[in-house]
Amino acid sequence: MSLPKTLAEDVARNLVMVARLIDEDPEQAYAFSRIALRLASRVAAVREAAGFAAYATQRYAEALAEFRASRRMTGSVELWPVMADCERGLGRPERAMAMAGESEVQKLDKAGQVEMRLVAAGARRDMGQIDAAIVTLQSPELASNAVHSWTPRLRYAYADALLEAGREDEAREWFGKALEADKDGSTDASDRLAELDGVEFVDALGEDAESDTNGEDDANGLSAEKAEKAEKAEDDVQADSRHDADADVDADSEADADADSDSGRGGDADGPTRA
Repeated sequence: MSLPKTLAEDVARNLVMVARLIDEDPEQAYAFSRIALRLASRVAAVREAAGFAAYATQRYAEALAEFRASRRMTGSVELWPVMADCERGLGRPERAMAMAGESEVQKLDKAGQVEMRLVAAGARRDMGQIDAAIVTLQSPELASNAVHSWTPRLRYAYADALLEAGREDEAREWFGKALEADKDGSTDASDRLAELDGVEFVDALGEDAESDTNGEDDANGLSAEKAEKAEKAEDDVQADSRHDADADVDADSEADADADSDSGRGGDADGPTRA
């Protein structure tokens, strides 16, 4: 479906924002997808983008509806695995398993078939069938030494399933294989290996920051103490000044009293009499 140029540009800008934000800020990506959807709901690419944005924010029912709409428009089976995973997200793993057995799976490319295998294994685990999940992941793709974009995730899923089954040594081996294939850091296989080996990571930067904070607090505390002492000293000085001033006033008053007394007696021989 073609759109007027201005409208097409508006839709494209929103889809670009969806693609840019979907990993780092999925809620914001979802907001942009809704704008694109209002502008061009009859465009398959818009429905697909809206589906992935909803999927990223765990709005699985909404995502499934958008994926189905896109599939009706294009006739493509490409979204079949993620549609099945939406069924898992909705708490219906048995439906995901049913989709894994449909003829659409045979129409998927190799990456799509591996993705479907991962979803099916996840559905098995959802149903508490851990041994069946392990068997589901055992495939020529898993055994191959060739590395593809999906290889790290497939090996990682297999290692994780083995670990859940209590097969720790095998899990460690496959986490290692996942790490070897994971050049882009798409999994946390290194962290899982470290955890199995009992290695704990310490956030040195966090400790330094805490130390700096404590030091700053100590400095602030000392500054406050000094300020308090200075203020007390100033108060003492002012008190002494007031005491001296009072003493001078008392002395003057006493002198005046003596003078008045002398005046009453006619004054002394050497001094003049006050007027």
